[in-house]
Amino acid sequence: MRVVVVGCGRVGAGLAGALAERGDTVTVVDKDPRAFERLLGERFPGQTVAGIGFDRDVLEQAGIARADALVAVTGGDNSNVVTARVARETYKVPRVIARIQDPRRATIYEELGVVTVATVDWALAKIRDYLEHLPLKEEATFGRGEVALLRLELPQHLVDRPVGEIEAVGGLRVVSITRRGGALVPQAATTLAEGDVVRLAVQHDARNRLDALLTEEARR
Repeated sequence: MRVVVVGCGRVGAGLAGALAERGDTVTVVDKDPRAFERLLGERFPGQTVAGIGFDRDVLEQAGIARADALVAVTGGDNSNVVTARVARETYKVPRVIARIQDPRRATIYEELGVVTVATVDWALAKIRDYLEHLPLKEEATFGRGEVALLRLELPQHLVDRPVGEIEAVGGLRVVSITRRGGALVPQAATTLAEGDVVRLAVQHDARNRLDALLTEEARR
């Protein structure tokens, strides 16, 4: 996948590094060229472009015409939205995401077709889920993002495993299972079945453990 990341702050640099590590072709854009060395480091295998993220010349230099996705995660809501809309409407980029700090504005832009992320703690996870098409969707967050409610379409390698085994990774609880049109609150001994839709409450510091559980099949 070819991804343009606009904004080389904490979220942008972290996302760019994670995408490059999995083998994606990544270009990072930032108006401050010093950010590349400070946050990406010399080992970053992708490309960097210095300039304003919504400037078309800058975006074209970053390869926007061939991009599969653009993620705008600068510190400014307006810049992120303008960048996202240029990518979506002018260059027809298939997947476009913008980081929006104000949740009221985020709702408006979601209605316009711009996928938005808000809190720093959950931004990387939500962006990654959207880009990778994981069978996982965040439905709500609680507090300041410490806990999220996630909807999971049960992958095949978790079929016939007990709920207690899933919860044993720590930091998550299976809240409900939707099965054949009905729903139930499971016990630890409840066996997961093919076609189940599972809702989990997950602490933000347990997200990596959940990701590891969901990618077990790929490692076999």
